[in-house]
Amino acid sequence: MNQKLSLEVATLAGGCFWCIEAVFREIDGVESVVSGYTGGTAVNPTYERVCNGETGHAEAVQVSFNPSKISYREILQIFFSVHDPTTLNRQGADVGTQYRSAIFYHSEEQKAIAKELIGELDKAHLWEKPIVIQIVSLDKFYPAEDYHQEYFSRHPERAYCQTVISPKVNKFRQQWTKRLKKSSRTG
Repeated sequence: MNQKLSLEVATLAGGCFWCIEAVFREIDGVESVVSGYTGGTAVNPTYERVCNGETGHAEAVQVSFNPSKISYREILQIFFSVHDPTTLNRQGADVGTQYRSAIFYHSEEQKAIAKELIGELDKAHLWEKPIVIQIVSLDKFYPAEDYHQEYFSRHPERAYCQTVISPKVNKFRQQWTKRLKKSSRTG
């Protein structure tokens, strides 16, 4: 019998969406990742307006995943391991509210899981500073322009990909080997 796959969605902002998207594309159980914008006021924001800080949106990704293969909690654990949740409006050289650290929850259950995990991580003192990530209800997500989708896989030779994204992806692969899609383990 062909059962319809029941996917869940996580919406996460942690700096440049190219970095977060590149990591989540490699996770077993993740069916799709879309780079986009959320958390702002403008309708149909563009990359230029978001980057200029005109819209209030964050660069974010929407991760559609199979909860029978990977849980929302695991999605968040990976997210916390690939960005700095102690810098609200900054990731590396990217500065501004468009690069903020945020979890845009889709349900009260997601909100509760996020708060519980943050409490555990704060108690573990994994970072020198406290976690300042925002936890906000998702309002509207706007997919980014086509040229932003799958950016790392289409442009691995570009300087930003080599100096910023590739080291993050490599660190992720080392930490989360068991969660990688088979194609990512061999390639």
